[in-house]
Amino acid sequence: FVHGGYWMRLDRSFFSHLAAGPNDRGWAVAMPSYDLCPDVSIGDIAVQIKQAVITIADRTVFKNKPLILVGHSAGGQLVTRIVSTVPVSENTSSSNAIDSAVLPSEIYERIAHVVSISGLHDLRPLMKSAINETLDINASSAQSESPALLTPTGIKSLTCWVGEDELTEFKRQSALLINIWHGFDINTQLIAEPAKNHFTVIDDLQHKTSPIVNCILTS
Repeated sequence: FVHGGYWMRLDRSFFSHLAAGPNDRGWAVAMPSYDLCPDVSIGDIAVQIKQAVITIADRTVFKNKPLILVGHSAGGQLVTRIVSTVPVSENTSSSNAIDSAVLPSEIYERIAHVVSISGLHDLRPLMKSAINETLDINASSAQSESPALLTPTGIKSLTCWVGEDELTEFKRQSALLINIWHGFDINTQLIAEPAKNHFTVIDDLQHKTSPIVNCILTS
């Protein structure tokens, strides 16, 4: 589970209680923290999350077991970013065309489900927002770090989950990614949960039989 906070606030300690639902279903839950903007860029954070997933997947207790990637808000961008890749430019030689946020192929083969909860998948609108003074997104980084503008790399199943009471932009961003990635032969679904907003939409991760936990653990 990758937390949100617009890439510039919070850490895993604010969200550890949300592991309860999957834990009670027999799943181990890892929650990495990451460095925050403006000390690092959003692209740097994606690389940190990629490395966290590799480290977790390589631990003996998790060897050869399925992985589920879940992220909320900015975390939704991060989990979808590390399963998508920047297209190789015609002017870039293949030997140098390495996307530093891309997971190794043996990790992709173990990912059963990717779930973006109220995720941000197109960073271009944020360039005009006040928080961009901290995030420092420009046209180039918006292109390279927006999953909706990238190519998914062989994942099997994607869910975008939002609250019906979300701001319109969060609902648009989720629908956008589902619409685009559905064309890549991925099992996709968009779910709007009634009476939930951007902050309450993750509350039911604490409950093992909640609709959101049932969805996450079913690819």
